[in-house]
Amino acid sequence: MVESLNSMLVNARDFPYVALLDVIQEKMSKWWNDRRIVGMTLTTPLTPSRESQLRPRFAQSNGRHTLQLNPVTYHVKGGELEGVVDIFNKMCTCKEFDIDKLPCVHAVAAAHHAQVSVYSLVSPYYTKEYYVLAYGETIYPVGSQSQ
Repeated sequence: MVESLNSMLVNARDFPYVALLDVIQEKMSKWWNDRRIVGMTLTTPLTPSRESQLRPRFAQSNGRHTLQLNPVTYHVKGGELEGVVDIFNKMCTCKEFDIDKLPCVHAVAAAHHAQVSVYSLVSPYYTKEYYVLAYGETIYPVGSQSQ
């Protein structure tokens, strides 16, 4: 974000402060509006970046051997690394699920075995609803100096 602002302000750096703030406000308004439009037209439950991150994990989870250890815990074998997944606490021994708050390959396989929606395991911060809320407010201009 800092790099984006820096490159955006390259031509406006010599402006007076008020004019510089107007440039920033105008750009931020455009960014917010563009993202609001994207959010309103999303056809998937997740934000675009998280959906593209999760999609390959569906294919990677195919063919993994999944053993249910108890009602919420699954041992997933296959691939380079096996994992023990707790779908209730949204954790896996590979730690990817714990850190990213996005189901790892093991969690996807466990969810499929448990007949649980993978999307129910994703952090709510990555959902369409949160995305729309984040960009729901309008950034208004401050007004002229005479006001």
